[in-house]
Amino acid sequence: MSTNPVTITAPDGVPFIEITREFDAPVAAVFRAHSDPDLVKQWLGPHGYDMDIESYDVRTGGRYRYAHTDGSGGTYSFNGVFHTVRPDELIIQTFEYEGTPGVVSIETLNLEDIGGGRTRLTAHSTFPSVEARDGMVSSGMEQGVSEGYERLDGVLAGR
Repeated sequence: MSTNPVTITAPDGVPFIEITREFDAPVAAVFRAHSDPDLVKQWLGPHGYDMDIESYDVRTGGRYRYAHTDGSGGTYSFNGVFHTVRPDELIIQTFEYEGTPGVVSIETLNLEDIGGGRTRLTAHSTFPSVEARDGMVSSGMEQGVSEGYERLDGVLAGR
């Protein structure tokens, strides 16, 4: 288990979520873990879910679509477009949970070298409304993000 906490902020009255997490790995490794579908499949999402990736083309103009399946067979599919990708620095993408079609957020992931072979990831999501943002917050997002980042620590450590 990591000692690096996840900070999730959802300020009142605005449709934003900000997630900050530090990793004990260099920026290039954290970027690769976010852009290589074989690695993404190992860590993204909550414990106990399987992940099937239909497409994951991390480049400016690329697309993605994947589905998580829980232990009861429930499937949760997501898709989006990578608008801007600057390796080892920035990913800007759309994010849509297909269970609520048409509710699309814009996500910006910034990677920052904080020295000592460590990285700070800051993710900022903008939703179409405060209600849509609140729906994401109440969906179990915090648990999924925290558990996924715990598994990402293992991927980055080569486990």
